[in-house]
Order: sequence, then structure tokens, then C-alpha cells
Amino acid sequence: MFTGIVEEIGKIESISQGKLTISAHKVLENVGLGDSIAVNGVCLTLINYTNYSFSVETMPETIKRTNLGRLTVGKRVNLERALLAGGRLGGHFVQGHIDGTGQVIALRPEGEALLVRCQAPAELSRYIVEKGFIAIDGVSLTVVHRDTNSFSVSIVSYSRQNTILGYLQTGDIVNLEVDILAKYVESINSNKVPGITMEFLAEHGF
Repeated sequence: MFTGIVEEIGKIESISQGKLTISAHKVLENVGLGDSIAVNGVCLTLINYTNYSFSVETMPETIKRTNLGRLTVGKRVNLERALLAGGRLGGHFVQGHIDGTGQVIALRPEGEALLVRCQAPAELSRYIVEKGFIAIDGVSLTVVHRDTNSFSVSIVSYSRQNTILGYLQTGDIVNLEVDILAKYVESINSNKVPGITMEFLAEHGF
């Protein structure tokens, strides 16, 4: 489980079949083999590391569903270690299980922030709500506006400076993970699970 608060920008050192090697510093503190690290929001398993880099495994399904297959040597990536029990949850619950990819279709400065509009697949749009959460390349963001096939988020200057979202360009493909709560609510409503209601969820902190 992650928070969507990026700890560090890493850089791709090498790419081979089933493996990425990434240069990093901060996320290597107190890690061990088998630990989970989110790379552009994708939960991956640490299989090797040094003082300055680490390697993770990638599966064909991961490459197909995310933008990791578009990475090249030297490309920057967002990095986050898994959430420690008792740690601060500054963003929202992010699983690192990418639901699909979207495309950046517009960038517009708005004061000190940058308004980013992304096109989203129809199967994900129903989970996206105004003022709700979404993770873009692993960054926890609040939805500003949505329509039938796109949504916008506002990225503050700190996030632009400390994540790869500061390098976004129109046409870029980004990883999307919708708020897991929306999927739970849909599942509950469709299956009509007895005893669990919206009031029950609210009472228990959801």
C-alpha cells in the first residue's frame, strides 16, 4: 500500500526483458530484497540493490497495462516506498495496481499551479468524480473537473518540482489508478451485499 506522495525522482539506468534498473538514493534507505517500491505508481518487487540503484521485476501484464513499456534509458520516474504501519497518510490509499493509462490532452497555467487535463478510458471514467482522488504516475491528486471522457487536476509548484509531473507534455501517456473506494461502492451496489450501506462505510471512516 502507498500514499501517492512521491519520495524521489529516479532515473532509468538500464532496461532488459523483465527487469528495470533505476538510480536512486532516498528510497534505498532501510530497504530489503522483496520489498515493494512504486515506480510511476506501479507496485514492483525489489530484486537487487546497491547504494545508488535498485532493480525490479516487470511482467508482460504490467508492461501492457502501464506506461513502463515506454520507458527509455535516462527517463525520469516517480518513486515511493510502501507505507509503514503508523506512518502519515498525506495522500490517499494507493495500491500500486494501475487500472489503465490516460493521455495528457491539455496543459494550462493557473496562477502558481498547472491545470492538467487527461483523456481517460470509458471503463475508468465512471470511477472519477470531482473532488475525488486519482493517482497519476503514482502521484495522489484531487480531481478538479470531469466530463464523459476526460478529467482535470491542478498540480501545485511543489509537486511539479518534486515529481515527474513537472515534465509533462501534451500527448504523454500516464498511469492512472482510480480511488479504490469507488470500486468497492460499485461492487457493493451491483451485488447488493446485505448489511453494508453508504452509512456503514461513513461510520467506519470510508
